[in-house]
Amino acid sequence: MSRFALIACASACTAAQAQAATVSVHVVDAGGQPVSDAVVTIRPPAGPPTQPIRFAWRMAMVQKDITFNPHVLIVPVGATVAFPNQDKVRHHVYSFSKPARFELKLFGRDETRSYTFTAPGAVALGCNIHDTMSGFIKVVDTPFAGKTDAAGNVSIPSVTAGAATLTVWHPRLKAKDNEASFALPVSAIGDVSRQLRLSLR
Repeated sequence: MSRFALIACASACTAAQAQAATVSVHVVDAGGQPVSDAVVTIRPPAGPPTQPIRFAWRMAMVQKDITFNPHVLIVPVGATVAFPNQDKVRHHVYSFSKPARFELKLFGRDETRSYTFTAPGAVALGCNIHDTMSGFIKVVDTPFAGKTDAAGNVSIPSVTAGAATLTVWHPRLKAKDNEASFALPVSAIGDVSRQLRLSLR
């Protein structure tokens, strides 16, 4: 490769990197306390991607200690999610949510069932045997998605620069469909930080 080609390639790579930013979001409640398990999604001006969306975490909702683990799971549209049972008792997982109404009937320890999620939205999970069990699967159609940690923080890398829309969802958020959206200008020359204050039930 010629010196000119190398310079052109480096310039193109630098320009591409400059057109994307890391968006860091800190979510707190009305009292200023951090909110965990808030799902933050970003839709860039170009709209949904044409390529398949993949996330680094496992597409699985484990039943362990009579709980769903994780409590909130983010998956892309079209994902097949495994439901492994690691308890000594049987479970009967179900959802009546509009994006995915389904049942995974009785299955025992070390057995796994699965379900494919074909529409975006929030899916509330329950167990017909254990009423205290609850979990949520947030099905998204953008690769720019993340969940806040115990400190209320989430960082989403490589967000395309431009006039984006940021949406936050939480199962206890006092808003239609438990979510709220905000305009998010994403700079081409630097990262972006935002703090969101939510009113929770």
